[in-house]
Amino acid sequence: MPWHRTVSPRAYARMTLAAVVLVSVIIVSGGAVRLSDSGLGCSDWPTCEQGKLIQATNNHQAIEQINRLFTGLMMVVLIVTVLGSLRRQPRRRDLTWLSLSLVAGVLGQAVVGGVVVLTHLHPLAVQQHFVLSVVIVSAAMVLHRRAREGGERHRVVSTTVRRHVIAVVVGTALAIVAGTVVTGTNIHSGSSSSGKPIRRFGFAITSVTRVHSVIVLATLIACLALAVRLRKRSTERAVLEDPISLFLLAGFTQAGIGYLQYALDTPALLVGVHLLGSVLVWVAALHLLLSCRRADVVLDLTEPTAVEPAATAV
Repeated sequence: MPWHRTVSPRAYARMTLAAVVLVSVIIVSGGAVRLSDSGLGCSDWPTCEQGKLIQATNNHQAIEQINRLFTGLMMVVLIVTVLGSLRRQPRRRDLTWLSLSLVAGVLGQAVVGGVVVLTHLHPLAVQQHFVLSVVIVSAAMVLHRRAREGGERHRVVSTTVRRHVIAVVVGTALAIVAGTVVTGTNIHSGSSSSGKPIRRFGFAITSVTRVHSVIVLATLIACLALAVRLRKRSTERAVLEDPISLFLLAGFTQAGIGYLQYALDTPALLVGVHLLGSVLVWVAALHLLLSCRRADVVLDLTEPTAVEPAATAV
C-alpha cells in the first residue's frame, strides 16, 4: 500500500469484508486437515519436520502445509487491514484497535496450532483451536460492521428484545461448544498418519450428541419465539426481520445436515459441510446481535455513493 495514498471509508470497509471471508475460510481449511487425517502430517512445529521448514513427501504433509501457508497469507491480509486503518480518512482509533485484535488472535491461533501438534491432537487443544477461530471471526465481523458505520450509533430495539436476541446468541455459542465436544468424542476427532494413537474425550457419543441437539433445538425455538414477539412491533420487526430470517434459514439447514450426518454414520464430507454450516450460523447470530444498534450512516458497498438511512431508535 503506497504510504502517500489515503484509504477511503468504502475501500477500507471492503478490505474488512475480505478479512471476514478469509478468517471464516481458514476454519474450513483447518477442518480439511482434520477430516483428511493430516493433523500430524507434519510432526514438528513451526517447521514441518526437524530441520525442514517445507516438506511434501505425501498428501498429509501437503494438506497440513497448505493450511499453515494459508494462515500465513491471512496474516498478511490482516496486517494490510491494520495499515489501512492507519491510512483511512477520516482515521478512527476504534478501527485500528479492532484490526490489531485480529492480528493478535491469529498469532494466538498459531501458538494453539503448535500445541495441537505437540500434544498429538489432544481433543481439548483441537477444541480450543476451533473456539479461538470463532472468536477471531467475531472480531472480524465487528470490525467490518464498524468500518461501514459513521456518526453516532443508536439502539434500535427495546431492552427486552435485545435480551431475547442475546439469549439466542448465547444459545448458538453453547451449541457450537457442545458441537466441538461431539467432534472430540467422535471418529473424526482427528487421526494420525504417523500411526501414533489419538486421544478422544471419554464420553458416550450418543449422550453428547443428544445434549448438542437439545441446545440447537432450544436455540431455534428461542429465535422463533423472538419472531412471534415482533409481530406487533413494526419498527423492531423492520430492523430484525431479515437477520432473524437469515438465522433461522442457516440454523434449520445446519440442524438438518447434523441429523443427516448422524443417520449416515458421520461421513467425512458431511462433517466438513457441517463445519462450514457452524461458521455460517455463528455469522448469522452475530449479524442479528449487531443489528440491534444502527449508526447514523451505513455505507452500502454495492453502490459507489449510496448510503442506507439509519433506522429510528426505540
